[in-house]
Amino acid sequence: MAPGSRAAYWSKARRKRAGTVRRSAQGREWNVISGLGLNSGRNGVARRWALGGFLAGLVILSGGPAWAACTDVAAPGVDWTRCYMDGRGFSEADLSGAHLRDTSFLRATLTGVSLSGAKAYRAKFVSAKMANATLDGGEFTSGDFSRADLKGASLKGTDLRGAKFYKASLRGADLTGARLVGADLLHADLSGATWIDGKTVCSEGSIGQCE
Repeated sequence: MAPGSRAAYWSKARRKRAGTVRRSAQGREWNVISGLGLNSGRNGVARRWALGGFLAGLVILSGGPAWAACTDVAAPGVDWTRCYMDGRGFSEADLSGAHLRDTSFLRATLTGVSLSGAKAYRAKFVSAKMANATLDGGEFTSGDFSRADLKGASLKGTDLRGAKFYKASLRGADLTGARLVGADLLHADLSGATWIDGKTVCSEGSIGQCE
């Protein structure tokens, strides 16, 4: 067989095999959809959409990942993951055990709110009003409380590792048992705050550190 004829022969053979594979794959797809009762004709696109919708439904029914409902009302255990609550008011609300990973509360009003046991990794409370709030036992690692008003707040046993408190007011706050490794307290007002040992009360004028 001449070189040119041999190349043409093998090219034709490869195209034939590729076509056989595609038909075989389409046949399997057709059989799956037919078996599920989702037969929508021989339109390949329609079949793929039908199968995709069915599989998506299986994920939901099997308890697969779901998006947080940012419109859910404030309640214990609410899932506001990655939601924006900037400027909103939640005074005296019970958000204990809430899921607040990457949630933003920029300039929000959280006076007297309960955030006990909340999961709030990297949550942002910049310039938020949080006087007398309760954050006991919550996880606020890498959170941002810059310029937040936390006067009289309770942070007993709270995980605050890597959190930022730049120019935040912690006057009279209770930090008993709080974990502050890597926390940024630059220019934070700790006057009258109970320190992590549960005994030391920071003197008036304690800025950036408990004195």
